[in-house]
Amino acid sequence: MDLSKVLSITGKSGLFTLVSKGNNNFIVESLTDGKRFPAFSHDGVANLENISIFTNGEDVSLESVFVAMFKKENGAKVSINLNDGNALKAYFAEVLPDYDRERVYVSNIKKVVAWYNQLIDHNLIDLEEKKEETSAEEGEPKAE
Repeated sequence: MDLSKVLSITGKSGLFTLVSKGNNNFIVESLTDGKRFPAFSHDGVANLENISIFTNGEDVSLESVFVAMFKKENGAKVSINLNDGNALKAYFAEVLPDYDRERVYVSNIKKVVAWYNQLIDHNLIDLEEKKEETSAEEGEPKAE
């Protein structure tokens, strides 16, 4: 799973993929409707690869949370009511038991679940790729 080209933009719903970089902007494409437009650094562009979730210990990367969700859901979308705060907190506690309940708000959990579902819709979460990277790091040959 490569989250390095998947972006979130403050004030815009959904996720975006990076198409190209300009001198002072990015050309992004919405995963929702496929429309392309320029985004600027002052727009609050965040790369999903750089986002982490607060826990009671070390912060956990968003990618690790997505992997845990993928395993829990057997590769399917999360089917939970995004307007039920208690259900969202209970679900997140199953996926990431040590998450910091004071600093991770229901709105954050809702966003993570919505992003996960959008990534699943576009086949952007792939555990096989992660296994191959781990095998290569450990010196094992990649399965082909």
